[in-house]
Amino acid sequence: MDKIKILWVDDEIDLLKPHIMFLEKKNYEVTTCNNGRDAVDIFAENNFDIVFLDENMPGMSGLETLQEIKEKKSSTPVIMITKSEEEYIMEEAIGSKIADYLIKPVNPNQILLSLKKNLDHSRLISEKTTLDYQKEFRKIALELSMVNSHEDWFELYKKLLFWELELENIEDSNLIDILESQKVEANSQFGKFIERNYEDWFEPKADKPIQSHTLFRELVVPELTKKDKPVLFVVIDNLRYDQWKAMESTINNYYKLEKEVPYYAILPTATQYARNAIFSGLTPLEMEKQFPQYWKNDVDDGGKNLYEGEFLTAHLKRLGLNIKQDYFKITNLAGGKKLADNFKSLKENNLVTVVYNFVDMLSHAKTEMDVVKELASDDKAYRSLTLSWFKNSPLLEIIQQAQKLGFKLIITTDHGTINVKNPSKVIGDKNTSLNLRYKTGRSLTYEDKDVYAVRDPKKIGLPTINMSSSYIFAKNDNFLAYVNNYNHYVSYYRNTYQHGGISLEEVIVPFLVFNPR
Repeated sequence: MDKIKILWVDDEIDLLKPHIMFLEKKNYEVTTCNNGRDAVDIFAENNFDIVFLDENMPGMSGLETLQEIKEKKSSTPVIMITKSEEEYIMEEAIGSKIADYLIKPVNPNQILLSLKKNLDHSRLISEKTTLDYQKEFRKIALELSMVNSHEDWFELYKKLLFWELELENIEDSNLIDILESQKVEANSQFGKFIERNYEDWFEPKADKPIQSHTLFRELVVPELTKKDKPVLFVVIDNLRYDQWKAMESTINNYYKLEKEVPYYAILPTATQYARNAIFSGLTPLEMEKQFPQYWKNDVDDGGKNLYEGEFLTAHLKRLGLNIKQDYFKITNLAGGKKLADNFKSLKENNLVTVVYNFVDMLSHAKTEMDVVKELASDDKAYRSLTLSWFKNSPLLEIIQQAQKLGFKLIITTDHGTINVKNPSKVIGDKNTSLNLRYKTGRSLTYEDKDVYAVRDPKKIGLPTINMSSSYIFAKNDNFLAYVNNYNHYVSYYRNTYQHGGISLEEVIVPFLVFNPR
């Protein structure tokens, strides 16, 4: 293996001979220099792995040398060494993207630690992560065989996600495959859990999780009734838990997380059902009965979620909350920019509700556009694309504005989404709904093992198109494909992100409360 090459720049370099000999014994190759001007020339003519740079040198200072080195090759890590503990020097050096900052006198072990931290960082993290996951693998497998409550499923899903995010940065594809197999097994067990328990959750005194139709009353209203801060309530359509985790560090720059409560999206995990349920505080069956002018079934013409603002107003009235509030639905860049530009005008509101539709558009675009299929080819890429959008979106501008105005921030979603891999044949009449993860209609024929079938939809709070209508919900990573033109259908929809069915990714979704920093 080639030696690691170090350039060490210090006007008292002769006094550092013991340090240099120590590093050479450890098989590092050290080039020395006693001034900034020569250092820049030497750096330009050689390929160094890392630079140690004295901050306080006569002539060209360490900060000036740093700037010229970074201009020549910005990716080479530079470790600044200084006698000074003055804050402004530290800030200036850190602002210039140094890799580390050491205060004189330094000892050889400090130098060695800094080298390992900056050059062996990825390898050491990779080895530690691999070892930790190997230890955790058996515990997760054991928990999978014992998990039996909605709280247990929250915890297990978060644990699987933690390891997915940890392992995505290491090169061991075998470990990632093992975790994938654990996720598949978890979804299989979760589907069975939902089948056994879901109907009971609609009984009045059942032990049940917070669901879409109880979310606002149980989690949003307590924040509103505190009356300590106005509330910005953001519902990002289709946001999975792992996508939230990708966005978390960006939001942390402006807001401090106060509360994280996963909740269960109702079935079908589709916007028309789950999001309308959030705003109305009602099950779809109750919506159909109480607001027939707003509710549309799957086969009805027209938009299925055009009246969320009206549902929310009626819900607040029912709860006896007489507050100043506005509702906005953002479906494009122009709409987002307009709200960001005008957000200050909402500072007297008690509640500002924003539905943001980008992630939903992204999942649909992956189905329809080859370029998005390439950019979001798997869950890791899908997270990355979501983060890239968020960092450059008007939604982040809106959140920044809210923070400046002292708003409390609530972020949630209506449901998640899953990358579907396996087709499952289904036959229905011409009035059967079109969604790939659930179907409702008469005379449905399907593979029993692949779906959760509900023959009496009223028992789970769902309306029926006619007397004999039933619902089926795809489990695991299945998608429901019609027998007609089957091969074309399967090749078109395989490896696309869909929602409406039963999986950890679709059903268990985040609810987050933040206070401004």
